[in-house]
Amino acid sequence: MRATQAIGFGGPEVLVPTEVPEPVAGPGQVLIAVAAVDTIFVETQVRNGWGREYFQVTPPYLPGGGIAGTVRATGEGVDPAWKGRRVVAGIEGGGYAELALAPAEALAVVPEEVSFTDAAALVHDGVTAARLLERTALRSGEQVLVLGASGGMGTVLVQLAKAAGARVVGVARGDRKTSLVRELGADAVVDAARPDWVDRAREALGGAAADVVLDGVGGEVGLAAFPLVRAGGRFSAHGAPTGGFAPVTPADAAARGVRLLGIADVQLTTPERAALAARALRAAAEGTLRPVIGATFPLERAAAAHTAIESRELVGKTVITV
Repeated sequence: MRATQAIGFGGPEVLVPTEVPEPVAGPGQVLIAVAAVDTIFVETQVRNGWGREYFQVTPPYLPGGGIAGTVRATGEGVDPAWKGRRVVAGIEGGGYAELALAPAEALAVVPEEVSFTDAAALVHDGVTAARLLERTALRSGEQVLVLGASGGMGTVLVQLAKAAGARVVGVARGDRKTSLVRELGADAVVDAARPDWVDRAREALGGAAADVVLDGVGGEVGLAAFPLVRAGGRFSAHGAPTGGFAPVTPADAAARGVRLLGIADVQLTTPERAALAARALRAAAEGTLRPVIGATFPLERAAAAHTAIESRELVGKTVITV
């Protein structure tokens, strides 16, 4: 079958189209005919060799941890009624292929109203965004500051936070990205390209501070946003596209009574992921959540997809189609 394999750690050029044997569903598994694959920034970092203490991959390997498609076959112990169903699944790699294996407990049904491309766009970011809002306990009437608001997860967070009744201030870079965030319903938008963006964000927050800061950027940008969360508020340092998470220390947070959350706080069991994916897909079917897809690439051009993500020029999601 057709696939795209990472033949080593390095730039996008290590992603090479190839042919590999078709997998066979084992006990508790299903075989999915892949239609679309979510592609997130962290996958480009893993491909470069970053985060080996978190991600146990050894080249050659097939990337792709979030897929949408149709169940082709079921393994032992799996309800055969899954065969032919439209599904999404979060998997441990292997998605950059025509066929991929997934645990049956990872499956969530894709409503007919939702395309495979839109469904794939929600496999990671719809799930993580919903979990973040749960963990930060965002309430109606509170103010939330979203960093990286034009990215795949940022666009979902803006919409979900607004639907929860929060006042949303989004931070993005450049006119095109800030316009998108405003279109998605943010009450105020700040351009991170401005040298005084922190002051602008404070003004957008009414001269006060945010109850919750959702940092999807990390590094010095995330650190600069830490003073924008109120004493006793919540600060989530979950994003690291800059190469590292915001270096806010537990001591810094404790000094102001801020609840500090990190990537460990959005780790989920497989059934929990499936349940949150189903919730996001229902919201998409109902029209209350709109996945924003900046570009799609065919499987054979996965390297181009990674290049596009790393350029930071795209808004929203990048999805690979099979």
